[in-house]
Amino acid sequence: MAAKRIRVGIIGVNPQQGWASRAHIPALRALPDYEITAVGTSRIESARAAAEHFGIPHAFADARELAEHPEVDLVVVTVRVPAHLELVSAALAAGKHVYCEWPLSRTTEEAEQLVKAAAAAGVHAALGLQARSAPAFGYARQLIADGYLGELKAATVYAGRPKGAGGETPEWAVYTLDRATAAGTLEVAGGHTLDAAQQLVGGIEQVSATLALRQRTLRVTETGAEVAVTSPDELVLNGTLAGGALLSAHIHDGKIADPRTRIELSGTRGDLALVTTGPAGPMGLQIGELRLLGATKPGQDLAELPIPAEYFTIDPAAVGPQGFHVAQQYAQLAADLRSGERTVPGFEEGLRLHRLLDAIRRSDETGSRQRGW
Repeated sequence: MAAKRIRVGIIGVNPQQGWASRAHIPALRALPDYEITAVGTSRIESARAAAEHFGIPHAFADARELAEHPEVDLVVVTVRVPAHLELVSAALAAGKHVYCEWPLSRTTEEAEQLVKAAAAAGVHAALGLQARSAPAFGYARQLIADGYLGELKAATVYAGRPKGAGGETPEWAVYTLDRATAAGTLEVAGGHTLDAAQQLVGGIEQVSATLALRQRTLRVTETGAEVAVTSPDELVLNGTLAGGALLSAHIHDGKIADPRTRIELSGTRGDLALVTTGPAGPMGLQIGELRLLGATKPGQDLAELPIPAEYFTIDPAAVGPQGFHVAQQYAQLAADLRSGERTVPGFEEGLRLHRLLDAIRRSDETGSRQRGW
């Protein structure tokens, strides 16, 4: 007998644009474990329009009503970061499983509240750190565990996104330019990239960092209006890993040519590099296709390493370039929900990542190296 499908309610669906439409809905519809039964937005008119557009039976303007509906097992929160606390809390109060996009919350204090609420609810509380579910990432972790690198000597991280390139920004991204929204370069590009790096090489135990704001105004592409930027658009850091190796990272926006992300690891026996590619590659390693390169002989050029089929739970062509890693993570979450295991990144891991970002901010503000956050 086929397993019962997991019924999903998504908060934050815009048929014309938005991450839910580009990634979550294609991902969920490509997986037989799931059925989308409800959508929610801030206005009932837009919720009904989204439900009609995607052929989803239920529409809500009240997140609590969506979460409490008997045909919703899992609540997915894909709205702007400042609303995460209220909407995730509503889902947890209803006793429903939750998938929340990263960043988990606007502040570390809010993240602590959500970790406590999730523990009290006794449900699965998953966090959208989907780069971990990329096939190349999983294979890299296995190679490292098998000794491909030997002893890690150094980790070098670079991420340059095109956001703000040419002095322009699309209207939908304007809110991310405000530091108070906690959705800027540090939180999004920095959070996703540093989380992935730590999953490969271990936790950062000490950090010295500098943040900069290089483009203080941007022009809105659709209207030509000029908007102020208060969120830093560049991060440089050096860190010490748990095993004593050093990590250096440069993460910034405004990249005009060849935007990309690259994590390069150098060891005593070999080198590995994860590199974004494909049409979504400029958006970061959590979205773009990843290639894995490696070499084990001195002086040898890095060469692409084929990814074994076992690391693919779904055909990338079934979901499109932006939804593939999300689909991989949803497949993993479905297995967790059925088995009771917790292999998908959860709120506790999100809280640790928020604390790392706080340490980066403190280092920038004080000019001092941070330890033990």
